[in-house]
Amino acid sequence: MSQLQPLIQLHQMAESLMNSQEMQFWLEKAVTWGQADSPDTQEDTCLHLSRLRDFLQQLLAHINNMSSTTETMKRLPFLGQFLGRLCWNPYVTADATSRRLLFQCLWGLYSEHPGNAVERKANQWIRKVFCQLATEEDDAAAQALMKHMGVPPEEYHLKVLRKMVALLQENIGKSCSSICNINQRCSCDRIKATSEACVPLITCPEAAPLIGVLLQQPVTCVRAALSEDFLDALSSAYSSQCLSLEEQAVVSLWYHNLSSLEEAVLSLLECVLANTGSMPQKLEQQLAQSLLPKACAQHCAIFLHVNDIFRSILKQAEGTESVKYLIQTFTSCFRRELVLLQHQTSVSLKALFPQSPQSLLVPLLTLPSEMPREAWRHHLNWLSGSLQRLTEEEEEGDGDSSSSTRGHHKLFEAWFLLVQCAQWVQVAVQLLVTSGPEDCGPLLWLLTFYHHPTNRGHHRALQLVHAREAWDHLHSLFLALARPLPADHLQSLVTLLSPQPQRPALSPLLILNLLVNFAVFFQQSLSGSTEILQTVVDWSGLVDEAVCVLNSLELRLNQGSCISSDTNRLHLRIKALQNTLTHRREALCPAENQAHALARSKTGVSAALFHPSCTCSEAPRGGVVRE
Repeated sequence: MSQLQPLIQLHQMAESLMNSQEMQFWLEKAVTWGQADSPDTQEDTCLHLSRLRDFLQQLLAHINNMSSTTETMKRLPFLGQFLGRLCWNPYVTADATSRRLLFQCLWGLYSEHPGNAVERKANQWIRKVFCQLATEEDDAAAQALMKHMGVPPEEYHLKVLRKMVALLQENIGKSCSSICNINQRCSCDRIKATSEACVPLITCPEAAPLIGVLLQQPVTCVRAALSEDFLDALSSAYSSQCLSLEEQAVVSLWYHNLSSLEEAVLSLLECVLANTGSMPQKLEQQLAQSLLPKACAQHCAIFLHVNDIFRSILKQAEGTESVKYLIQTFTSCFRRELVLLQHQTSVSLKALFPQSPQSLLVPLLTLPSEMPREAWRHHLNWLSGSLQRLTEEEEEGDGDSSSSTRGHHKLFEAWFLLVQCAQWVQVAVQLLVTSGPEDCGPLLWLLTFYHHPTNRGHHRALQLVHAREAWDHLHSLFLALARPLPADHLQSLVTLLSPQPQRPALSPLLILNLLVNFAVFFQQSLSGSTEILQTVVDWSGLVDEAVCVLNSLELRLNQGSCISSDTNRLHLRIKALQNTLTHRREALCPAENQAHALARSKTGVSAALFHPSCTCSEAPRGGVVRE
């Protein structure tokens, strides 16, 4: 009878809740069933399961009405022992409903923020119970049930795991929208408790549905936060490819866990920078596979964080064209995803680009294809003038340190936005082909600013002079009808493409963009344009880079961002120039290839720094790539 004493005390503490005879009956049954393993005990358990379920339902309601685990244990000090006896009884837990009610009672005792030793010990015990029920093969109760039922251990433990997952999944669907009664425990406590219980099950395929539900659970309450241990374990397993998640679960993981999001962005950057000579179209494919644009469109917070990463990288790699092109392509993909979700979400441009100069937001984020072609020049002249005023404000504030800091920040943000919306820079290059000397000033300034945004080490004014020189030489070359080509203009272009001692070099890609666009859009015969393009890129060693510019131009033509409406003629012209340069590259002997590689290194341009994209043999899930 001494063994029954603690359970009788439990009955006394719960007298106000339940009928005393009913409580006494079940306390005695819990002890009796645990003391014998005989056919009579098994039969008695089965006969009483229906009534036991009703009793557990009452007990669960009582637990949920308590304000804390401490209060529950104070009123029912031996509740844990009582539930424990039933949890380790294989004939009770074999019944799905009884098992579910037992689990719910245990989760009702779990404390999201344990405030004392009792609650911490209760949490530890509850986690242990679930982990053992799901994973242990040497449990005596489980062994007894397997022996009695003739079920193989693997099958038994798989069924236990599936039942556990189903129960946990059912539990987390009962979150609250608000706390109506301050004395009533919030049902959202189950969310964190369940996520902690999932930690040892992260890599089990059977737990994948539960993990997905947890990640996508709407946060309706401050108590509904997921466990940091759960998120860290999930991120680690996913990045090491030990876990497969659905697309939406990946997005939710990034939303809850910023370190996982940062890892995905940095891995994508590493992949882009490590691969050379890829087509621009492949970068868009890589971005789509990474899910990052889609995640940014769904969650403003994710976009702001990704943008901060790009902003930081751009500051460190200001002149790296691959980084600039990645940012531009990413922004383009993000905007397409945003359009697809317009009926689901409505986020203002100011919320998405809080640090950008507000006067430039709509003008830059408006796509060229969304505006009449005849309005492009006026639009670009306005953009150029607005950016010039910003640079003048920065230079005027250089004497005052605080004003200078604010000016530099504002100017950088304007340039960052221009990098994100660089399709307007490409339109400016196209318009320069058809501009006269009196019209090209604002467009050349915009193009120079894009490649040389500050005066610190860039000497913008001098670069603008060099850009005008390059335009003059190209204009003269493509106007020339007689042969041979003017050697002085050809040599001057190659000189501008090469760094000179004690003179800041103009970005080779600025000149190369102008050259390729002249070859495509200028009203010169195809043979004449091909001769000029091939001669300059051969002399400068920029054949690969010119092919990349043509590929990018072809992509923009498909997107409707080219000034001419005669797309068929332009496609044919681009294809002919691509074929000429490709055949020229293939015809080069190894020695010449080596010489051209040396020339590219001297000009500071590499195929790896222009429009690359990742060509990994296996596309990363969620943008995560790990060796």
